[in-house]
Amino acid sequence: MWKLALRNVLRHKARSAFTLLAIGAGVVGLILSGGFVQDIFVQLGETLIHSQSGHLQVSRSGYHEKGARSPEKYLLEDDDELRRSIASLPQVEDVMGRVFFSGLLNNGRSDLPIIGEGVEPDRERRLGSNLRITAGRQLQDGDAGGALLGQGLAQALQLKPGERATLLLNTAGGAINSLDVEVVGVFQSFSKDYDARAVRIPLATAQDLLATTGVNTLVISLRRTEETDRVQRLLDERLAGQGLEVKNWRELNDFYAKTVTLYEVQFGALRLIILLMVLLSVANSVNMSVFERVAEFGTMMALGNRSRDVFRLILAENCLLGMAGAGLGVALGVILALTLSAVGIPMPPPPNSDLPYTARITLTPAVVVSAFAIGLVATVGAALFPALKVRRIPLVDALRQAV
Repeated sequence: MWKLALRNVLRHKARSAFTLLAIGAGVVGLILSGGFVQDIFVQLGETLIHSQSGHLQVSRSGYHEKGARSPEKYLLEDDDELRRSIASLPQVEDVMGRVFFSGLLNNGRSDLPIIGEGVEPDRERRLGSNLRITAGRQLQDGDAGGALLGQGLAQALQLKPGERATLLLNTAGGAINSLDVEVVGVFQSFSKDYDARAVRIPLATAQDLLATTGVNTLVISLRRTEETDRVQRLLDERLAGQGLEVKNWRELNDFYAKTVTLYEVQFGALRLIILLMVLLSVANSVNMSVFERVAEFGTMMALGNRSRDVFRLILAENCLLGMAGAGLGVALGVILALTLSAVGIPMPPPPNSDLPYTARITLTPAVVVSAFAIGLVATVGAALFPALKVRRIPLVDALRQAV
């Protein structure tokens, strides 16, 4: 059966070539579009990890839901032992503390509300590889009176590196504290809203201002992003019953989850459209081929073959076409994806960002396999209707087609 099907496919070279081209084009489109969407997910995730959230964060239970208004109520005191426990995991690259506060930043003429972070500068610099310094330099451990401002905040207050400003905030006890800071640099992250209010100062300085020795979160940097879920499970087991919670970077960045959902729906619609296009393109060729050969099928049945054998033959022919066309599409799609990735695709800034980026085509087994499967299924599916119709044609009517 398969040998006969192959001979029939090769007998109509021009028609088979057209069918292969239609299948291959659809598969190439699926690979390129799917790889483009996967690249968006990867680049967005890495940008969020290495500019804001880290891979994982450990905090007191309820901090991320209720701690924004009163971060002083969710402090981790004496966290050295906890840090050592987390850092002992082989997948962990570094652990750093952050303390959060809110207040006002005054430039001598006006003030703006800010969201502040006390950070460990040298460790944050290693984590924040996607934090772009647009003016000045990075914050350093020795900058006791230094501050790093988000670009939007610096522009609003017209502050430049080397200039001074006054930071006002409330301590945990309700007292007002102030600090005269020097702007050492201006940064730009993925989020324009974050940059419009963000101030970073050294952790020790922030703790002195807040009259505390604790931190709100321990930010964990991993050696590989793929280890995130595994490390989270390990930490959940290790920290169970201690009143602590572990959040991964996807849970900490609601924008990422919504973006993934949006693009998955769009890509799902695109796959359906391409499936229909391949189905219709192949169906036209299959219909012409099948109904031109009705007399041939009648002769087969007259020689003793049953109608189900004819049905199986038609499906076998299209299965071969589908595998060949999908295989050709995968090969061309992979070559084009690698070529485009090597060159890069310049992209404008995404929503809520000022940073353009270079897109690539990220090939994953799921994208390639699904593209191949859609090409094969569409081709075989296009043959079902004509194969069923030919199967129902009476032998006498089929033989009459040769007269």
